[in-house]
Amino acid sequence: MDDRQELEELQEELDRWEETTLQPSLKRMPERRDRFVTASSEPVNRLYTPLDIQDLDYKRDLGMPGAYPFTRGIHPSMYRSRIWTMRMFAGFGTAEETNKRFKYLLEQGQTGLSVAFDMPTLMGYDTTDPEALGEFGKCGVAVSSLKDMEILLDGIPTDKVSTSMTINSPAAIIWAMYIAAAENQGVRPEVLRGTIQNDILKEYIAQKEYIFPPEPSMRLVVDTIEYGTSTIPLWNTISISGYHIREAGSTAAQELAFTLADGMEYVSWTLRRGLDVDSFSPRLSFFFNAHNDFFEEIAKYRAARRIWSREMRETFGAQDPRSWLMRFHTQTAGVTLTAHQPENNVVRVALQALAAVLGGTQSLHTNSMDEALALPSELAVTIALRTQQIIAEESGVANTADPFGGSFFIEAYTDRLEAQAYDYFQQIKDLGGVLPAIEKGFFQSEISEAAYQYQREIDQGFRKIIGLNAYEDQKPVEIPILGMDPQGYERQVSRLEELRARRDSGRVGQTLDRLRIACQGTENTMPFILAAVHAYATLGEIVSVMKDVFGTYEESSWV
Repeated sequence: MDDRQELEELQEELDRWEETTLQPSLKRMPERRDRFVTASSEPVNRLYTPLDIQDLDYKRDLGMPGAYPFTRGIHPSMYRSRIWTMRMFAGFGTAEETNKRFKYLLEQGQTGLSVAFDMPTLMGYDTTDPEALGEFGKCGVAVSSLKDMEILLDGIPTDKVSTSMTINSPAAIIWAMYIAAAENQGVRPEVLRGTIQNDILKEYIAQKEYIFPPEPSMRLVVDTIEYGTSTIPLWNTISISGYHIREAGSTAAQELAFTLADGMEYVSWTLRRGLDVDSFSPRLSFFFNAHNDFFEEIAKYRAARRIWSREMRETFGAQDPRSWLMRFHTQTAGVTLTAHQPENNVVRVALQALAAVLGGTQSLHTNSMDEALALPSELAVTIALRTQQIIAEESGVANTADPFGGSFFIEAYTDRLEAQAYDYFQQIKDLGGVLPAIEKGFFQSEISEAAYQYQREIDQGFRKIIGLNAYEDQKPVEIPILGMDPQGYERQVSRLEELRARRDSGRVGQTLDRLRIACQGTENTMPFILAAVHAYATLGEIVSVMKDVFGTYEESSWV
């Protein structure tokens, strides 16, 4: 908007409307509250007009779908050509149980796999380790060895199905198990498609599932990026995750800024390894939360694409347009689900999923209504998948690219979030960068304060949560809850004991010794991890070698 006279005339018209139309209406019918805010407690104006986006330059700030700066989407025709990947997060108990769930979801129309691992696996322990006691299979599937991965993927066409794995500190090891299991199926690594989350920075910032200190952890991340670039070119070797930052209580602006700051840190580390930016950047991917505030979330995704494309092109000098693209997966917000009246979660998830689609996501997981109570039942996960399918096939929202593009509200909020992100980038820079900011507790304290503010608004009744602090009832929950195989733990322990008895222990020892030497040096660790995995060394054994060399991490007090 650059016609000053038109803007001045619009301001006069707005002032006249407020005096002659709005104020008399408010006297008759006052507004419901003194202030209206987003889920991030950011103010929302009563009305948005071209005055709120008067500095918007269409070519510079929006452009066309599939063209720089990709605000309106990364593909020219968006979902008219291809619907987003429906990638339901699944995993519980034994590999056999999760394999059965995978096959069920594929039969129901799911188009990609997404693996949830249990806490021992996430922390690098075998099921039989003392530290793992009582945690088997509770928040995901247990994978302690290549044998478990082979069972997990039994009958799954790894050359045709893309697989996402939510694993971070031991990501290189779990990825090696996937590669090895596929090879044992006769599938060549170069045709494998999928993603490992592998985002260790957000672990220090928010989720706290770390093992090693930051520097060796970052080395392992760069090892996977380097190895994937040269050997498994279709694989996304990192999914830079804002999801868990938001789940920890951040605002939308914090999720946006901290995620992109982490992404730029990974790019910087990989460039220092000597890789050309355009050799690996096209395979970087992102993972965002879809929270309750419909419009704020749409604006967040649009701002993310615009910032990332600009930084990759102007700051890092990427020349390949594919390097400017932000491809991202979205998951609806688990933190918004309630155990009270869990059926209400179906509605929450539908609105969050719709925001993700209108924001241009490339793949989507919809949470199940029972996840505040237990792992998803078959009924609940089917409803969650059907939610995506209804949005795709019945709603009409997939018929045009960026349907909210040009909305005064959406564009104003996209600009607002972008500006807030750059404010955070400067604060991080002033602290010395991402790693020093982590050590100083900057990210942690910002998220903590935002989470406190949100919870206080709920406790005070300002923010209504239906079924929790508004329209409550005391009816008992009557939805079916998932039951796991009660013999699963014993079967898993027996499998590990049999594996250790049957494998070539000399070969295992040799591969672990070579891995130790590689960790002590500067070689890429992936070939050595793969060799150990092929010898059926367990997850815990490989992590133990790395702990001996790298040490473990304990967060310093920052309060």
